[in-house]
Amino acid sequence: MATQIDETKLEQLAEKVVGDIAASMSVLLAYIGDQAGLYEAMREAGPSSVDELAAKTGLNPKYLHEWLGCNAAAGYVTHDPASGRFSLSPEQALVMATEGQPACMQGFLQSVVGQFENHERAVETFRSGEGRPWSDQGACCFCGVDRFFRPGYAAFLLSEWIPALDGVEEKLRAGGRIADIGCGHGSSSILMAEAFPNATVHGFDFHEPSIEEARAKAKAAGVDNVEFTVATAQDFPGENYDFACIFDALHDMGDPVGAARHVRETLKEGGTFMLVEPMAGDSMAENMHPVGQIFYGFSTTVCTPASLAQDVGLGLGAQAGQKRLTEVLEEAGFRHVRRAAETPTNMILEVTG
Repeated sequence: MATQIDETKLEQLAEKVVGDIAASMSVLLAYIGDQAGLYEAMREAGPSSVDELAAKTGLNPKYLHEWLGCNAAAGYVTHDPASGRFSLSPEQALVMATEGQPACMQGFLQSVVGQFENHERAVETFRSGEGRPWSDQGACCFCGVDRFFRPGYAAFLLSEWIPALDGVEEKLRAGGRIADIGCGHGSSSILMAEAFPNATVHGFDFHEPSIEEARAKAKAAGVDNVEFTVATAQDFPGENYDFACIFDALHDMGDPVGAARHVRETLKEGGTFMLVEPMAGDSMAENMHPVGQIFYGFSTTVCTPASLAQDVGLGLGAQAGQKRLTEVLEEAGFRHVRRAAETPTNMILEVTG
């Protein structure tokens, strides 16, 4: 029996795929422009012709013409047909050219490009069903992840997330010990060290190149109450921590139950564990939107492979949801889990007991 094709649905789907292909090219071109300093140059120059931008940047005007055409069609830059000039609106400048602001998307774009850079390895991993270590990702991925998450931490960690936890801010102002597990390049650790000079921050990550980068960043920031150590979440050293935190990393771990259990065992009595995880509903149906689509995508190529490459290999995935995360935390021995704060991309859980 022949399958009946709904021509309207076929046309709609084809249009959607064409739009996605256009978006994928726009991501690559945006990354190229970012690395070439083009958006920053456009923000400084104001409305400019192709030749004026070429003179300012030293770039080939023929390449610029094509790049600007793609970016204008994507809505990333503005084209004035009457004058032939190109510019950035204040909103475009914020998203494309304002490094360090939560609205800037260049870190996200860089992370996506990093996945395409290693597409053959991603296909091999997916087909084999085996894990792929975090260390096997390209440098573009590590830098992009830090670049994307750092502005959000800078905007919310000290002003909203920690103040939303019961008694933690006061405790850290007086002193105390902080464990930042899975700290990556150390952005969250350094922010806390700067904000709470009487406290001591210990950053841990199993990826040695990231720890080396974190140490360099701490030195550049001039903070001396933070130290970074190569260690896994299941065996990081120390005890009697007043505050422990894991930022966007528990779902990447092979044994998140073991990691949470070790956190509980190293906390001082009355200590608090703050878990920051990607925003997600408790069912796939609740995550059928662009942010969910993005997180499922990264989970397929980065998060789940990293988990499967480790002992246990639970493979929580980046869209586990609060209910599943609570089950993990309770299995680790914690008794109380509360959503203390949230952003469009993250949920912040206060874990105690």
